[in-house]
Amino acid sequence: MDSGVTAWLLTSAALVFLMIPGLAFFYGGMNRSKSVLNMLMMVVGALFIVGILWAIYGYSMAYGSTAGYFVGNITDYFGLEAALAPPGEGDAFPTMVDVVFQAMFACLTVGLIAGALADRMKFGAWIIFAAIWASLVYFPVAHWVWGGGWIGELSIGDAGVIDFAGGTAVHINAGAAALAVCIILGKRLGWPKTPMRPHNLTMVMLGAGLLWFGWFGFNAGSAYAADNTAAIAATNTLLATCAAGLAWLIVEKIRDKKATSLGAASGIVAGLVAITPACANVTPMGAILLGLVAGAVCAWAVTLKYRLGFDDSFDVVGIHLVGGLVGTLALGFLASDLVEEGGQNGLLYGGDLNLLIVQIIAAVGVMVYSFILASIIALALKATIGIRSDEEDEVNGIDVAEHAETAYELGDSGAGGAFAGVGHTARAKEVE
Repeated sequence: MDSGVTAWLLTSAALVFLMIPGLAFFYGGMNRSKSVLNMLMMVVGALFIVGILWAIYGYSMAYGSTAGYFVGNITDYFGLEAALAPPGEGDAFPTMVDVVFQAMFACLTVGLIAGALADRMKFGAWIIFAAIWASLVYFPVAHWVWGGGWIGELSIGDAGVIDFAGGTAVHINAGAAALAVCIILGKRLGWPKTPMRPHNLTMVMLGAGLLWFGWFGFNAGSAYAADNTAAIAATNTLLATCAAGLAWLIVEKIRDKKATSLGAASGIVAGLVAITPACANVTPMGAILLGLVAGAVCAWAVTLKYRLGFDDSFDVVGIHLVGGLVGTLALGFLASDLVEEGGQNGLLYGGDLNLLIVQIIAAVGVMVYSFILASIIALALKATIGIRSDEEDEVNGIDVAEHAETAYELGDSGAGGAFAGVGHTARAKEVE
């Protein structure tokens, strides 16, 4: 066992875990104050349920021996008993290290979807959706990409699919599901005519900063070694994100005459998403170019919801689906064997079309599968337990309706309007 590799992977797992509260802050700040707690709870609730399912059968479905290149054998690591064994001779780290590192990816991916569903989804329905979607979509797709499934094995000539840290399995996957569910769930009351501005942009920037910090573990940790590849991945993560943030602000300045903090935060995440599949396969200048393209394209893509009429509350589609597609497909142009001796070259480095073709097949395969399965799950829940909150609860804010509390107590009593504190209200009734 290599103690250095083991320590780096455990550190990376902790960094990726920090992305989950970062995501909660990022989404929570963009929400209206009357429903911010619900958004935090959706992200945290996904962590709770997916973490448990990952231990019971998720890791086995993702990384067990392949069954038809579609899903892992559920019995291989069921309950994680098989992962308790110490590493064998030649193994760099214990299996349990991989279990906890990849668990963070699973929990984060499901949480990403929540950002498209703000202000209007029943919390119980969300938890059930998260459990089913993780089981039927994320676990198998992780196997497709990293566990010996069909995407990992797909090749045309000498070209094989590149997805270093999750452009397909994480971002395209979550973005496609978010699109499906937000369409089925319907628009927020009053959208898009009623202004629904972020209630706390400081919180959004904090969340973006935590995401960026944790993303170094997300990308560099995916090297599964503390080596040159990890260093390249970390460097490219920094450069692409800086470029994307800058590009987003430039687009805003040209289009809207102002460069905003929300645009900066969104550009940060767009750059992180786009570099995820490519961080260990492009040069530093390639990373900057990719970031510039991703920032500009995603800044445009977030306007599509107004033109097409789907209420993607916090731009999960425009940033994660589109950003994931940009990063995945860009490898067909920007991949370079200068980064890895014997690696693949994209079109700009003398490669042929084969790499671009396999990247397209992988991206479309994940996108279509996730969209269809998410639609089926959401429609089934809608027809049975219902997925949308009552209209009155949406108007007043679903924090009180779903969680019996509010994020902010205003005034001496803490009572009043959408901010009626449940504890204060109960005591007031006792006095009466």
